[in-house]
Amino acid sequence: MSYGYSLKLIELNKASDKKLLGVYFGAVCIKNDVPVAEVAQKLKVSRQAVYNWFTGVSNPSVQAAASIEKLIAKLEQ
Repeated sequence: MSYGYSLKLIELNKASDKKLLGVYFGAVCIKNDVPVAEVAQKLKVSRQAVYNWFTGVSNPSVQAAASIEKLIAKLEQ
């Protein structure tokens, strides 16, 4: 069950650098209401890693980045 995105996460994402892949991915996921748990499961990473990417705290690995780019392309269709 998805509870949606918190206002705090949305604000942190908006305030972060959209040039970072994880932050941009976060904006796309928020816009399309894709749950963090679903993203984490698809990418085989922790939910905390996803939150860190969405807020610009850390960057995805090279392996994750390739998968993220594919997911972004799907979501932006």
